[in-house]
Amino acid sequence: MGVEKGTRDSDIEHEEDLDEEPGEVIESAPPLKVGEERELGNSGIKKKLLKRGLGWETPEFNDEVTVHYVGTLLDGTKFDSTRDRDSSVIMKLGQGEVVAGLDHGIITMKKGERALFTLPPELGFGVTGRDAVPTNSFVRYEVELVSWIKVVDVSKDGGIIKKIVEKGDKHDRPGDLDEVLVKYQVALADGTIVAKTLEEGIEFYVKDGHLCPALPKATMTMKRGEKVKLVVQPQYAFGQEGKDASDAICPVPPNSTLYIDLELTSFKPVIDVTGDAKVFKKILKEGEGSLVANEGATVTISYTARLEDGTVFERKGIDDGQPLQFITDEEQVIAGLDRAVATMKKGEYAILTVKPEYGFGNVETKRDLAIVPPSSILVYEVEMSDFIKEKTPWEMNNQEKIKAAERKKEEGNLLFKSGKYLRAGKKYDKAASYVGEEEVFGDDEQELVTAMRVTCWLNKAACSLKLNDFQGAIKLCSKVLDIEFYNIKALYRRAQALIQTTDLVSADMDIKKALEVDPQNREVKLIQKTLKQLQAESNKRDAKLYSNMFADMTKQTSAITKKLKVERADDDMKNVEAVAMEMENVADSSYPPDNAKAVDSC
Repeated sequence: MGVEKGTRDSDIEHEEDLDEEPGEVIESAPPLKVGEERELGNSGIKKKLLKRGLGWETPEFNDEVTVHYVGTLLDGTKFDSTRDRDSSVIMKLGQGEVVAGLDHGIITMKKGERALFTLPPELGFGVTGRDAVPTNSFVRYEVELVSWIKVVDVSKDGGIIKKIVEKGDKHDRPGDLDEVLVKYQVALADGTIVAKTLEEGIEFYVKDGHLCPALPKATMTMKRGEKVKLVVQPQYAFGQEGKDASDAICPVPPNSTLYIDLELTSFKPVIDVTGDAKVFKKILKEGEGSLVANEGATVTISYTARLEDGTVFERKGIDDGQPLQFITDEEQVIAGLDRAVATMKKGEYAILTVKPEYGFGNVETKRDLAIVPPSSILVYEVEMSDFIKEKTPWEMNNQEKIKAAERKKEEGNLLFKSGKYLRAGKKYDKAASYVGEEEVFGDDEQELVTAMRVTCWLNKAACSLKLNDFQGAIKLCSKVLDIEFYNIKALYRRAQALIQTTDLVSADMDIKKALEVDPQNREVKLIQKTLKQLQAESNKRDAKLYSNMFADMTKQTSAITKKLKVERADDDMKNVEAVAMEMENVADSSYPPDNAKAVDSC
C-alpha cells in the first residue's frame, strides 16, 4: 500500500461557518449537518459528520484516494492510526484494502471532509477479528479525505486504465474528427523511456490515430488541460510483435505494457457540416455567445480561398479589401461556403474544406486571382465579422408576420418557376411559419392568414410531387382538406401522390370528390383517365394472376387425381394378389399329408 506525507487537521481551514454543503446522496435525505449522525441507506454503516468538505464531488469505486484514519473500538480502544505513523495512506476504493465498510463510507465524502464511521462486524473484521479487535466487533473509523485520483477503465476491459492527475478546465471533449494537441512521455515497466514529444507537443487528427491504439482512445475521454497517467496493456499498445525503433520511438519489446504520462493541451473541433463528409469546418477560434448565423441571415465575412496545393484563387476582406456580405441560403455563394457560414458565431475563425459537390463541381471556373480546375477541393480560411439574423415570428407584430409570409411565398414562387423545388419548398415552409396555427391573429385577419397558410401548404405539396416526396405531398394536402373539405387542388394533388404510391382506391375517391365540385375540370378529368388505365392494367394483372393460380390448381388437382388412380390401382392389384395367395394357401392345406408321399413314391 503506497503512502505519502499526510495533511494534519490544522492544515485545513475550518468550514463550520460556510453555507451548508450539498452532502452525500442518501435516497432523498437532506445533507448532514456537522455533529449529526445518520445510517447510510440500509448498509448498517453510520456516518457522523465532523467537518464539512469542499465542493460537491465525491470519489467512486476504483478511484485512488489519499486518506488519514484512526480506527477504534466502541469503547475508544485504538487499534490502527495513520496519524500515529504521520503518513496518509493511498488506497484503491472497492478493494477492501483496510475493510470493506470503510470504502463504502469514503465514497460519500468530499475533499477535506472529516467523518466518523461506525461499521457493523460484517463490514468490519467479522468473525475472525484482528489484533486488538475481538471477533464480531463493531468498529469506528475517523476518516479525513485528503484527495483522490479519478481512475477510469477507458476500454472497459482493463486494457487502458486512466488515472486523472489534473482535471481539465472545460466540459467538452474531442471527437473522432477533431485535431488535438498533446504532450506525452511513454515508458516501459522498468522505467525505460521509449517515446517523448517535444515541449510544444504534437498535433494529430483523432480519427487518424497516433503512436498506438490506446492514445486516441484515451484522448477522446479527456478535457482541455487534463493530465493523466495511462497503464496500457499490450493489446492496446504494440501487441505480440512489439515495435522496431524509428524516429518517433525507441524499440518496444513484444507483449510490453506501456506507462504513458499524457496531457491534452488543446484541440480544434472539426464539424461535418453537411453530414456526408463533403464539407468540414475546423474551428481555430471560438466565436462569441451561442447564436449562429443560420439560414436567411445577412452575414459579413472575410476569407482567403485556396486550392489544395495552396494556390490562392480569391480573397475578401484581407489586406484592406472589402469583406463579403451575402444572405445565407440564397445561392449567392457556393453551397459549401453557404452551409458552413450558417453554422458560425460572430468572431469565429475557421478553416473549411469543401469537396467539389459543394464547390464548383466538375467545371473549370475563373475567379479573381486564379482559375479553379474541374473537380477541385477548396480550402477557405473564414472569419465571421458579423451577421444579422432574420426576425423570428415572435419578434414581429401581426402585420409584419403577414407581410413576411407574403414575401417568402413570392420568393418560393420564383424559385418554383426556376425549377429549384427544394429551395422553393423551404420558402413555403418559412412563409407558413409566420402565419402558423399557434400564432394569435385578430378576427379581421384570420381569414387572410388561413388562406395564406393553405396556399403555402398546397405550393409545398407541389414541390414535394416534383421531388418524388409523395408521402410529404399526401400529408400537406390532408392538412388543407382538414380545413377545406372540397379544395380541388388538394384533392387533385393528393390523388397524384396516391397514384404514385399505388393506392388507387383512395386516389379514385379523391378524384370523384373533386369532380363533384367541378365536373368539367380538365386536369382532374385527365388524371381520372390515367387512373382508369392503371386500374384496367391492374385488373388485367390480377386476372392473369388468378388465371395462373387456377391453372396451377387444376394441374395440381389433375396430378393428385392421377396419383389417386395409380394408388387405387396398386391397392386393387395388391388385393387381388392377396386373395390369390390366400386361395393357394387354402388349396395347399386341403391336400392330405399321405397324398404327398404317394406322389413322391411314383
